[in-house]
Amino acid sequence: MQNNSSLHIIVGMSGGVDSSVAAYLLKKAGHRVTGVFMKNWEGDDTDAYCPATQDIADAQSVCDQLNIPLEVINFSDRYWERVFTHFLQEYRAGRTPNPDILCNKEIKFRAFLDYAIHRGADYIATGHYARIAQTASATHLLKGCDAQKDQSYFLHALDEAQLQKSLFPVGELTKQEVRILAKQLGFQNSTKKDSTGICFIGERKFKQFLSEYLPAQPGPIETLDGEVLGQHDGLMFYTIGQRQGLLIGGRKGKLESPWYVVEKDLARNVLKIAQGEHPALFKQHLTTTTLHWINTPPALPLTAQAKIRYRQEDQACRIEKNAQGYTISFHLPQRAVTPGQSVVFYQDNQCLGGAIIEAAY
Repeated sequence: MQNNSSLHIIVGMSGGVDSSVAAYLLKKAGHRVTGVFMKNWEGDDTDAYCPATQDIADAQSVCDQLNIPLEVINFSDRYWERVFTHFLQEYRAGRTPNPDILCNKEIKFRAFLDYAIHRGADYIATGHYARIAQTASATHLLKGCDAQKDQSYFLHALDEAQLQKSLFPVGELTKQEVRILAKQLGFQNSTKKDSTGICFIGERKFKQFLSEYLPAQPGPIETLDGEVLGQHDGLMFYTIGQRQGLLIGGRKGKLESPWYVVEKDLARNVLKIAQGEHPALFKQHLTTTTLHWINTPPALPLTAQAKIRYRQEDQACRIEKNAQGYTISFHLPQRAVTPGQSVVFYQDNQCLGGAIIEAAY
């Protein structure tokens, strides 16, 4: 951040406790702070699954307490074009995407950042649990201090230019410290539950939501030996490693262990399953055609750590070039490697970048 005690900083206010405390910390530091609520989904504001009206009210309450203005900006057209259409394409192709990562890249740190810069802001800020480190030659993304809430995984697709104009004021705090501070300040959202998943899906039944946009194609559920044990509702509704919703139950002559999804056979429209912690659930290598590096691309092969899902412990890996793209090989086999999800690379606390998982073996 510039060594200027009074900068104009526009904070993305979600109505949650993290962005509220972020706004407070910046105001306390003497900056001119403006709040912006991003409306990314055009729907019924009274919808119990995605209560935008309540979120805006919570954001307004905090802004009133802090005596800062709040603006509501509608990015729903851009969200549909840049995030949701990709989300549908991935499910149509049998993959399991992570739209939160694309939302950060295209909406919060592109559309919102562009808006803020146009408004003359020096920086944008959000309530993400991550940190930014500036050296003489580069801007780095670091993990948040709260290991349980670190959100660098969701920010790995950003670039240096985006990070240079961004602030994460709660990145040095733990979630507990944020809630305590919000309570001391009298914020009405100090005990508000963290939002989960994607707002346009929220707590509603995912299968029902997805069916509104993509036609389901039911097909057989098979064991790895080709024995048909049931019927799936459409491959898009299942993900690798999934246990719930298979409706297989106990089978005569079979073990009592639970069944898990281990593969999607798109060509045959077959869902492959196996019992227990079957070897088919574990893969040691994954491939991708494109890598994204936040800073200058490192020389390959590279030894690093990686995670294939949020909150996973860092796993030792080796990244190298292959004939078609890149291979990431793990020291230990990884459970439920899922095409469409992201593999994110680290060295200690620094997030290096990542890639979309395309295949695993």
